[in-house]
Amino acid sequence: MLRIAVPNKGSLSGPASAMLHEAGYKQRKESKELVLVDPDNEVEFFYLRPRDIAIYVSSGKLDIGITGRDLLLDSGANAEEILELGFARSTFRYATKPGTATGPAGFGGMTIATSYEGIVAKHLADQGIDASVVHLDGAVETAIQLGVAQVIADVVETGTSLRNAGLEVVGEPILTSEAVVVRRTGAPTDDPEVQRFLRRLQGVLVARSYVMMDYDCRAEHLEQAVALTPGLESPTVSPLHNEGWVAVRAMVPAKEAQRIMDDLYALGARAILTTEIHACRL
Repeated sequence: MLRIAVPNKGSLSGPASAMLHEAGYKQRKESKELVLVDPDNEVEFFYLRPRDIAIYVSSGKLDIGITGRDLLLDSGANAEEILELGFARSTFRYATKPGTATGPAGFGGMTIATSYEGIVAKHLADQGIDASVVHLDGAVETAIQLGVAQVIADVVETGTSLRNAGLEVVGEPILTSEAVVVRRTGAPTDDPEVQRFLRRLQGVLVARSYVMMDYDCRAEHLEQAVALTPGLESPTVSPLHNEGWVAVRAMVPAKEAQRIMDDLYALGARAILTTEIHACRL
């Protein structure tokens, strides 16, 4: 069986389980379940702390896992990402009190508090900056107020909590992160079970990003309509009973569907419909 690590809690857990369910895999019903066997799909899921997943995968005990890019890099584990999953996106940045420094170049001799010691230490070393890094498990914003550090490095979403703490973001982002599938570095790339798992997740990603669009249009307007809905290879075009009309079907990006419908209607297309895609293989 393919052995897969899945986040057991936190912001990664729910979306990861939802994606696996959409991909046709059985998922746990109780949060206390630590191991779940899906015999129909020949997969065994292990629910682990997100921060530990890359380490388990790098040991070879588990084949692949779902975790955050930030957690993968911070772990220093011998593992690599093989697929971006598009959820749990975040940006990792430095912050400090106004006037302290404008970026990493001014951090020399300072102490930086963070929950991601590995990422920060490497980032500073890569830029040749001599600064100390202190590890905190959470609430790093208070580190400056309590005099533990002069700078913090943390995940920034809206920046509201930083502003409330009297801090400002400085310098360029250290890292942009999202949920990823990881495997042990150097593991075979042609494992058929792993490839099947990746195809299923890729199918979910496409199904979430596209809708199927159907519409009728005059034959003389077909080329203009197809230019608006080229599909992945090309659209399906079928003649209608009424002479001079054709029916068209194509996949279109979901975020552009309403604009495309407006443009098709202006072109003279009618009976324009969109349908959600629940699964696909490309």
